[in-house]
Amino acid sequence: MKNTDKNQQLYAGRISVAPMMDWTDRHCRFFHRLLTKEALLYTEMVTTGALIHGDVERHLRFHEEEHPVALQLGGSEPADLAQCAKLGEQWGYDEINLNCGCPSERVQRGAFGACLMAEPQLVADGVKAMLEVVGIPVTVKHRIGIDKTEDYGFVRDFVGAVSDAGCKVFIVHARNAWLKGLSPKENREVPPLRHELVHRLKRDFSHLTIAVNGGINNGPQVAAQLAHVDGVMIGREAYHNPWWLASWDADYLGAAPSALTRDDIEAQMVVYMAREMRLHGTPWSAIARHMLGLRHGQPGSRRWRQIWSDHRLKHESPAHVMALAHAELAPGAAERSAQLVDA
Repeated sequence: MKNTDKNQQLYAGRISVAPMMDWTDRHCRFFHRLLTKEALLYTEMVTTGALIHGDVERHLRFHEEEHPVALQLGGSEPADLAQCAKLGEQWGYDEINLNCGCPSERVQRGAFGACLMAEPQLVADGVKAMLEVVGIPVTVKHRIGIDKTEDYGFVRDFVGAVSDAGCKVFIVHARNAWLKGLSPKENREVPPLRHELVHRLKRDFSHLTIAVNGGINNGPQVAAQLAHVDGVMIGREAYHNPWWLASWDADYLGAAPSALTRDDIEAQMVVYMAREMRLHGTPWSAIARHMLGLRHGQPGSRRWRQIWSDHRLKHESPAHVMALAHAELAPGAAERSAQLVDA
């Protein structure tokens, strides 16, 4: 294996943003990186088939500013995983993560995601194959169980087998995945949260890095979890209430707090939208959708959000749309934002 234990335990942060299909694309990650310089960001799941048979650049291109950033792979064949992990390393990702937690039937038809938890040796073989060809950490994200089996021994034995293959970092969604009868959304809500099982994993595998995911939506909850585990992964709350990320560096990662305001972030996103339109022909609306939660809970946020999501404005420049949106906020905001963009 190319990896050493030291390399394998380079978990890039005590807090991270979860991989979320259709959400955590490179535009979303650029936005999140403006808010937090230190938290670990994850790609959407990319299947091995998409990389082996598809457009590698489309799936793997990302911005240098996104580091630290991890590539999440979906697949089950060790040789395919190794090939794609090597591609991820060549493209500059800081970590390769294997998805063993997605419960969707589409993913199950590809024989990966949460159903892989029933085949720990296959997962171990995949991890070992990836570790043999890359020099960056290989991690696994998984559930505490599948279907309605609630035996702790199931997840304990899964982690034991996969760690024996060399994996040192596990991100554990503290719900079972019900493989039949529930949608992916219901699988995030119906199976009961059992954070205590993740805490027990950390006690039983104290030499491993264990992070928890699922149902953690505010600072006190993060602090409570960090008393038991090594890291916390935040999903939809990070997406819908992104301004929370601006406090993470100071609160959890030992870094200085961000000096940027919401206006600063929005203005930088407008510059980014113009750049992406010019260089790649990306419609600004495909980027702006990720920042609609930026003013969550602020006066005028509803109207601001409506303007940024108004399809009738899609032919306007993003700077003009921002000016329209800011006209709904405090007096003088539009002028200040225009000055930020010009600068």
